[in-house]
Amino acid sequence: MTDIKTLEIFAPVSGKTISIDAVPDPVFAEKTIGDGLSINPTSSVLTAPCDGVIANIHSAHHALTLVTPEGIELLMHIGLDTVMLRGKGLSPKVEKGQAVKKGEELIAFDKDVIEKAGKSLLTEIVITNMDKVKKLTPVIDKDVSVTKDVVLTIDVIVETASSASEGKSGGIETAESWGIEIKNPAGLHARPIAVLVAAAKKFSSDIVMIKGGKEGNAKSLVSVMGLDVKKGDEVRLKAMGTDAVQALKSLIPVVESGLGEDLTKAAVTTSTEKTEEPKVNTKDTDNMFYGVTASPGVAVGVVVQLHDAAIHVDEFGGQPAEEKHKLSEALKEAKHQLEDLYHQTKERTGAEKAAIFLAHQELLDDPELVQSVDALIEQGKSAAFAWQKSINQQAGALANLNNEMLAARANDLNDVGKRVLRILTGKAEEKLVLPENAIVIAQDLSPSDTASLDHDKVVGFCTVKGGAVSHAAILARSLMMPAVSGLSNKILNILNGTHVLLDGRQGFLKVNPTAEEQAAVLRETEEEKRQRDILLKSKDEPAVTTDGVHIEVGGNVGSAYEAKQVVENGGEGVGLLRSEFLFLDRRTAPTEDEQAAVYSEIAETLGKDRNVIIRTLDVGGDKPLSYLPQPMEENPFLGVRGIRLGLRHPDMLRSQVRAIFKAADKTKMRMMFPMLTTLDELLQARQVVLDEQKAFKDVNVEIGIMVEVPAAAVMADILAPHVDFFSIGTNDLTQYTMAMDRGNAELVKQADGLNPAVLRLVKATVDGAERSGKWVGVCGSMASEKEAVPVFIGLGVKELSVPAALIPVIKDQIRKLSIKECQELAASLLKEVTAEAVRQKINTFLNDKK
Repeated sequence: MTDIKTLEIFAPVSGKTISIDAVPDPVFAEKTIGDGLSINPTSSVLTAPCDGVIANIHSAHHALTLVTPEGIELLMHIGLDTVMLRGKGLSPKVEKGQAVKKGEELIAFDKDVIEKAGKSLLTEIVITNMDKVKKLTPVIDKDVSVTKDVVLTIDVIVETASSASEGKSGGIETAESWGIEIKNPAGLHARPIAVLVAAAKKFSSDIVMIKGGKEGNAKSLVSVMGLDVKKGDEVRLKAMGTDAVQALKSLIPVVESGLGEDLTKAAVTTSTEKTEEPKVNTKDTDNMFYGVTASPGVAVGVVVQLHDAAIHVDEFGGQPAEEKHKLSEALKEAKHQLEDLYHQTKERTGAEKAAIFLAHQELLDDPELVQSVDALIEQGKSAAFAWQKSINQQAGALANLNNEMLAARANDLNDVGKRVLRILTGKAEEKLVLPENAIVIAQDLSPSDTASLDHDKVVGFCTVKGGAVSHAAILARSLMMPAVSGLSNKILNILNGTHVLLDGRQGFLKVNPTAEEQAAVLRETEEEKRQRDILLKSKDEPAVTTDGVHIEVGGNVGSAYEAKQVVENGGEGVGLLRSEFLFLDRRTAPTEDEQAAVYSEIAETLGKDRNVIIRTLDVGGDKPLSYLPQPMEENPFLGVRGIRLGLRHPDMLRSQVRAIFKAADKTKMRMMFPMLTTLDELLQARQVVLDEQKAFKDVNVEIGIMVEVPAAAVMADILAPHVDFFSIGTNDLTQYTMAMDRGNAELVKQADGLNPAVLRLVKATVDGAERSGKWVGVCGSMASEKEAVPVFIGLGVKELSVPAALIPVIKDQIRKLSIKECQELAASLLKEVTAEAVRQKINTFLNDKK
């Protein structure tokens, strides 16, 4: 039998409690570490919330873990991003291994120091071993006093002596699915497998995926990766346990619907970024080495060889219990390090790229890996030896798969493995001393290596292994650092200090380039920098045509980090906030408060004088949610997506609308509905806004729609009286107008947004809007094409929203145009019958402007 014991956790600080879901940091809000709550502190000393032992204290002194007598691990974390303070303003009062009583002081913190550094004071209390918890009851939205008020009540699962033998007796079910054909374009790689693992972990039953005669633990990322499931393969799911039937009822539709992936796109790359076609040339010479483009760009510099030093481990260790404890402590420290790296990388590249290190934390909890290590420890092996052997076995299995994307994940597993191994052996990571203009050469670069490099000194890197789908390459692209992979082993023999030319555009490394070649690259990069510096000087000036017409230029963003870039590049607002980033790649929907916190952060970043247009959730069809399973659709691009999905799930739509209203007093707030087709849809969506606005009487939010389908364009005059603005999404408008999948490589040239048919729909939208005195913007990719800018202006578009880095370029272009010239150009283009003729006329116009 299993006993349940109730444990009360008292407030470690005084203040107001808030839901962990509302914490504006995905590490906590998405419960990556565990579940709990947060407190906005009014006191300044973290105090023991119950009796226990200090398991560890973070080196930055902002967090510690206390283990209760019942075995519950309580992580207490002072503030958000406070790891970056490196201990400043934080003073620990206890040591690792110390037994403490409820009410004892743990860490004193200086609130002024933390707040002046721009860090949040929100203090989290998280249970990191939720497998021991039957039920967790947090006290939310209440003012509490330190050690006096209970903030968490935990029903702890306590194993009795007989539980091991009785654990699976009675009520055991066995269930097995039919054969499921995998339709994911690239098969099952890390991203969809992570969705499966997260869904499977919600059930207590043992669950496996079966391919042929091979099984993989559905709760293990590495185990399912090892099945090497390709598109067209047939798999089955099998479950055994007390909730086996329910587990398969939930998991089967998730797998059939693609595990969060678009099943209609061609398999090009696992990265969401568009990269050049890899260029390979095996005709190496003594000073020329060819590989594949990992990140575009060009640089000249001096070689720094990065060698991966071997770590010696002893095969045999102490008693199994002792070795398992060492491993447990090392895994905890590794999680803290990865949390630090996540925050550091988020500051540089944004949360999306930093999420690599959240995935690394998931690998540390992989049950197959832990079971393998425990089995070796039971045989008398040391924790370090057992860990190293298990990592090598699993990483080796992935590396040998005939699948580039899964093989690339072996690098992530090795990266995590080395981190834990260094902790177990006490071998500190060596700091690399870098010269100026360093070009790093390595057998391979892990994500940790790439993120940790001094980017003020490193101008590029090249590797023997790796490729465009590696996480290191993805990080390099986000850092705009040229990189080439797949080079010959001979590059490892190039001496440190050798001058080289690295061309990430054509995928080669040249040793000892001539002075003229080096000078040419430097001139090119300097000219690019000079032109950008010139444009940045006038970035905050409005984009006004030569005849005095102001065109608003804003940015397309998908995170708070990108919103900062809009401001830094002179954007006049956010023309498209893709709110999907809050909903994707997580196990549950974001709460209303969590959304409001992020919208508020973005609004405050933009300020009162700029506009923010939030597009309501645009998923379904090609962008499904794992926690909102949709039935299979014959054509998801013509199915339940955008506002159609929102109207079918009104609670989710209303929650988002309320969250937008909560942030609306901080900026000029607008919202728009995606994929709207009919007046009836508009009236239903608009009524939701009007209903929710009653609770926010003094707050005004403008309402608009995306024009992405021809029906909305030709009916613009009918829709206009019910909206404040239109925003044209050129990607989808082109796709639906031309009946050509924008992701089909064979049709990409024909699916041209400058086709006269598309331009006529833009004109129809503007004409329909103007009849009711409404304005039209463009937020699709065409808005940032230099050929399209004068055309849109000539057709009457008043606002363009583009990637943040291109804002200065587009504003500069507009300042050199006149409305009259653009109108004459646009009128002539509407008479053309082919996209080729349109582009030829535009090029003539632009050449005459030079």
